[in-house]
Amino acid sequence: MPGTTTILHADVDSFYASVEQRDDPSLRGRPVIVGPGIVLAASYEAKAFGVYTPMPVSRARRLCPGAVVVPARMSAYSDASKALFEVFDDMSGLVEGLSIDEAFLDVGGLRRHAGGTPTEVAMRLRREVRERVGLPVSVGVARTKFLAKVASGVAKPDGLLVVPPDGELDFLHPLPVEALWGVGAVTARKLRAERITTVRQVAEMSEAFLIRMLGRASGRHIHALAHNRDPRPVQVGRRRRSMGSQRAIGRGSKSAASIDVVLVAIADRLARRLRAARRVCRTVVLRMRFDDLSRATRSHTLQQPTAQTQTILTTARELVATATPLIETQGLTLIGLTLTNLDHDDAIQLALPFDRRWIPDLDTALDDLRDRFGSTAVTRGVLLGRDQGLTVPLLPD
Repeated sequence: MPGTTTILHADVDSFYASVEQRDDPSLRGRPVIVGPGIVLAASYEAKAFGVYTPMPVSRARRLCPGAVVVPARMSAYSDASKALFEVFDDMSGLVEGLSIDEAFLDVGGLRRHAGGTPTEVAMRLRREVRERVGLPVSVGVARTKFLAKVASGVAKPDGLLVVPPDGELDFLHPLPVEALWGVGAVTARKLRAERITTVRQVAEMSEAFLIRMLGRASGRHIHALAHNRDPRPVQVGRRRRSMGSQRAIGRGSKSAASIDVVLVAIADRLARRLRAARRVCRTVVLRMRFDDLSRATRSHTLQQPTAQTQTILTTARELVATATPLIETQGLTLIGLTLTNLDHDDAIQLALPFDRRWIPDLDTALDDLRDRFGSTAVTRGVLLGRDQGLTVPLLPD
């Protein structure tokens, strides 16, 4: 079991409702219910009236007469989830997705001087999700997966909570028994029937007593969690078939130069991730969102797979050029790149003469410097004085 607080649990607050409030500024600060038959999600403004999932919308309307009920837009939620996990992947190479809007990240392998402390990584993650995806995310930082998830729940909405190793039980024990994974309504009733209402009281019970009451598996499980014994590591899923990154750039006109600065930052970030994973891509996809929330994509498949920053950037610029009429007439609010048709870097076919020009010396030198001294140690001249290429307004909070 890790001995320091290196595990993060990140969870977007009221995911579906937050996406609706992000995409429609008139909904911000108002009670929002995603329906229409049953409540799929409710904003915190609606939850304050007692609305919860999966309550019938008819009852939710009675509890919260001023609520705005909107239909679910699954494609928008899917796009937001992809963008969210792109940020997670930028933060750590060890990401375990739990659902469309939450994941564990293990940041223990990051060099302190490069990645920062786990708390600094968590702060940067929250900032990046807000800036690149436009959504609020709560993060818990702890020594175990269980405690990190509990911490993120306590941190909601839109908060950060770090549980230090010497304060674990002080944080955990006052919580209600429902805070323990696996304690649902039935188990909670059994415990409360024995006047066991807090995690501390569970911890004071012997394992044998809990096994007799709840069965061997459940008894051992909640006894271990009550003492914060959770040895499970962060489990990385299947090898990714694509990598992507995007940036919300707000409404209003943008110059071609300001759009290009954002594109440079995205291409630079993605190419570095590609090389770090020892992958190459064959297809570059440009993703765009416009003022009316419509979307468009452009793609180009290269003759040779690459992980070279300049090749990816040049291709992206060519795709933007083909979309210039759309950008000028419909107003660009989000731009992103996705690299697909990934392969291992040793699968590349070498062109004559046999030299591996696909990773030039410049890219290698930049990667080494950033690995040693941090991602901001060296940057492209066009990005100097800017926040990772952000030169145009973000979507409003």
